[in-house]
Amino acid sequence: MATVTCFQDLEACKQARELVRAVYEITKTGPLAKDFELRNQMRDAAISSMSNIAEGFDRGGTREFIQFLSIAKGSAGEVESDLYAAIDQQYISTEQFEKVRARCLSVKRLVGGFMQYLQHTSRKGVKFNRSLAAEEEAPLQTDS
Repeated sequence: MATVTCFQDLEACKQARELVRAVYEITKTGPLAKDFELRNQMRDAAISSMSNIAEGFDRGGTREFIQFLSIAKGSAGEVESDLYAAIDQQYISTEQFEKVRARCLSVKRLVGGFMQYLQHTSRKGVKFNRSLAAEEEAPLQTDS
């Protein structure tokens, strides 16, 4: 069984990183690049999603990790909301909207599932351990 020793190995973090790339791609050129407020809002929210996964992982406690994952999920939702503003203003194409929205949904799904798993295992008295098994995204190990 492979172990996860750093946040970069988490699938949720990998998808959040792809979300950052996708947001930067659509905000580099065109009318969205000129709407500094919306552009910066989208970039900040995407980066927040990835950063909160990393910070929560490195904190080491289950409750804290879940809290940071919740923020990460909310930030991905914020990017999704910003996409609606961008398409409503005709800053991006339908294809761009769908591509980046799919990334948002993927991040939200992975982070949400990870949170549920952590909540379920913490109720059983299992403590967070940073050496997580990669196949299941976050199985926890008990102190034995």
